[in-house]
Amino acid sequence: MVMVTILLKPLANGGWSICRLHITLFSDLQLGAAIKLAREMARDEFQRLGRETRVEMPGPSSTLVLASYTHGAVTHAQGTTGQGRGVLAA
Repeated sequence: MVMVTILLKPLANGGWSICRLHITLFSDLQLGAAIKLAREMARDEFQRLGRETRVEMPGPSSTLVLASYTHGAVTHAQGTTGQGRGVLAA
């Protein structure tokens, strides 16, 4: 089974786009909203269709995985917010 990757891409105007298979699905979003929507899309695809999915965005030196939904586990990028939410979550 191939993992579906949902990618956040920065725009020149400071906004973010959400892409899948090099197709822009949403554009000109604030970062928090883009992360939240991308995670919801990935979770929905995993729950409804059983496809393993992940959400990625470019980092300063490598790609950051913000969420991963696999048949073995569900993981999110975690921070120290004390509320069980990732640092980048909206």
